Amino acid sequence: MKSFLASTMLITGALALAACSDGSGTSAPANSGAVSESASTGSRNVLRIVGSSTVFPFTTAVAESFGARTSFATPVVESTGTGGGMQLFCSGVGVDTPDLTGASRRMTASEFEMCQSNGVREIVELPIGFDGIVIANVSTGPELDISRGQIWRALAAQVPGDDCAMIDNPYDSWSHIDASLPNLRIEVFGPPPTSGTRDAFVELGLEAGAEEVAAETGCEIPEEAMARIREDGAWIDSGENDNAIVQTLVNTPTAYGVFGYSFLAQNGDRIKAARVDGVAPEFDAIASGEYPISRSMFVYAKAQHAGVVPGIQEYLQEFTSDDAWGDFGYLTDRGLIPLPDARRAELVQRVAGMETMSAAPGE
Repeated sequence: MKSFLASTMLITGALALAACSDGSGTSAPANSGAVSESASTGSRNVLRIVGSSTVFPFTTAVAESFGARTSFATPVVESTGTGGGMQLFCSGVGVDTPDLTGASRRMTASEFEMCQSNGVREIVELPIGFDGIVIANVSTGPELDISRGQIWRALAAQVPGDDCAMIDNPYDSWSHIDASLPNLRIEVFGPPPTSGTRDAFVELGLEAGAEEVAAETGCEIPEEAMARIREDGAWIDSGENDNAIVQTLVNTPTAYGVFGYSFLAQNGDRIKAARVDGVAPEFDAIASGEYPISRSMFVYAKAQHAGVVPGIQEYLQEFTSDDAWGDFGYLTDRGLIPLPDARRAELVQRVAGMETMSAAPGE
């Protein structure tokens, strides 16, 4: 992955916005004199957006529409993964750091604290909609109807043995787990550890599956073992490009892939998704939460860059317009599952006031 610094254009100097604090621990307003004075030392006239590969199609679509419909330059969007995007976003303030980041999970408390310690103290949090994490294979391959417990047995590094002691995963084929599953070698292409999709899949798919297995067997499964994915070739880290996983499935008809619903929606002629706990990853099932591996997606913006790098609030306003994220907006065509109308109305007001997070997520 190229560093964000290497890809940044139109930088004429460093913008020392980290001095937005008055020295007492209180952030100065985004358009304060401290920021304006710093702005004279450097400039950038194009927004920089990093983050999740799952959110990337949505931030890119909004960037293209924003550039075409306004007088602002089209933002540059880079797919870095959720974790990588947070590292870049929270590294500081100034034109050599990103203005926004996409995340396929909510910012963690530790990431919020990292932002705060590096001077990124005014953060706008924008939930943008829902997504389901799918397990898919090529459209001509066998159907898969699987439980989260079976998913965990297939992909966990260790599983309980006959005496409940944890042993290295012995399952080499799906049918080895259950005769109702395909008689194919377990080979799953999925996102790397920096991916928010991976984080959500571990939490909602694997850890929940481990709890099912613990209840079925009466075995106590250590928390670490619940979340640890096997490294013997059954799971293959496949980078942050989910389109590459789709292409791999087309070229490897016996394999499965893990990625966001939007990539399934865009490639429905080539791939199909498994049912998980009897539920297919369809639009309404994801929006209602009936599909068990579903999650919210987010965009985060630095309010401290507003008025320094042009177009941040306007970009968020494009994102929250009916044309973009409404029930029939162009993001829905890309696979976004919209938020309820009332929730969207609340967030439109949040963007209008550039309301920032007052505490770490969950507090």
